Amino acid sequence: MSTPPIEDLLRELAPQVLGALTRRYGRFDACEDATQEALLRAARRWPADGIPDNPRGWLVTVASRVLIDQLRQEDSRRLREEAVFAATPQSELLAGPADGGADADRDDSLEMLFLCCHPALSVPSQIALTLRAVGGLTTAQIAAAFLVPEATMAQRISRAKATIKAGGLGFGLPPGEAGERLRAVQHVLYLIFNEGYTASSGEQLTGPSLSGEAIRLARLLCRLVPEDAETSGLLALMLLTEARRPARTGPDGALVPLAEQDRARWTPSLIAEGIALVSAALPRGDVGPYQLQAAIAAVHDEASTMDETDWPQILGLYEVLESVAPNPMTTLNRAVATAMVHGPEAGLALVAVLKADGRMARHHRLLATRAHLRQLAGDRAGAAADYREAARRTASLPERRYLTGRADALD
Repeated sequence: MSTPPIEDLLRELAPQVLGALTRRYGRFDACEDATQEALLRAARRWPADGIPDNPRGWLVTVASRVLIDQLRQEDSRRLREEAVFAATPQSELLAGPADGGADADRDDSLEMLFLCCHPALSVPSQIALTLRAVGGLTTAQIAAAFLVPEATMAQRISRAKATIKAGGLGFGLPPGEAGERLRAVQHVLYLIFNEGYTASSGEQLTGPSLSGEAIRLARLLCRLVPEDAETSGLLALMLLTEARRPARTGPDGALVPLAEQDRARWTPSLIAEGIALVSAALPRGDVGPYQLQAAIAAVHDEASTMDETDWPQILGLYEVLESVAPNPMTTLNRAVATAMVHGPEAGLALVAVLKADGRMARHHRLLATRAHLRQLAGDRAGAAADYREAARRTASLPERRYLTGRADALD
């Protein structure tokens, strides 16, 4: 097995190698398979042989050889093979393992992110393909993170690659689509982080490997588009949220809500980095939803206790966020902030409005929030009933146990 430094290096190089191959040969599906094979060979050989002087060149060369071998074995694709050979110097194809050709010096990571988040792909396919092609994770690792069989995840990735191939989705970005595609990339990374921070189902409350990968890719995206304030806001949001992970669960893995967390266990370095990022991003231009969410997280993280939290500021930020990017989950969070500033009845009035929204009517988070506000208002029976119903609807076992425990404590 590869040691952690080698594993980190391989994951960093994965999109660069795939980008070099895709730009050179144009067959994303075959290039992705060849890149994965090269990464596996490096993981087996480098711990014993040492990391090459030019690790990216080594991977590009090995992946190129794998790809050419695949083409040679496809009799029905002989013309395509000849076209590849005609376009690629033989000296490059036969280069030693330390030479990846001139293409290996160019970083195509941003183009790979854009391709994996193409609007022709479904969001689950975008997530899976991003983690494999850009994150360098194996199909088995992605399947384990999302608690699905490896065969299911393999089919999802295969369908995504087939869509790219059938649709002729080119490498690079058509003029005028950069902003829209960048937002799609941000959204995918946001979803990956959220699934890692609060798993939607299963035995564990969190999946640190997923949120860690989302942070790594968000750092990469910040390096690729340093002028984009929303990308900085996204990374800041992730860091400020991730800082609380050590206090989110008890020794037995049980959920610990924000109000009850031991804030001494939060990670100061992540908080400081996140605050610095969002503070620098906010004055740079139009304020977007990730910057606003990061600002809200910063206010929470700066409070040494729950009682010291600046709830009026949080409420104001939620009101701005709701005007910039209306979303029922934002309204639900605003209801909590409203209750903390104006009392639980004011918060419950907002929740009642949300109950008519089909997207939220049966969501367990709406019921859990209403239960919390009813408890603050002194309605113990109503709160207990809502906690139990919320527990019944969530697929997360730690959340179910927590909500059931809250209900039991009110009976």
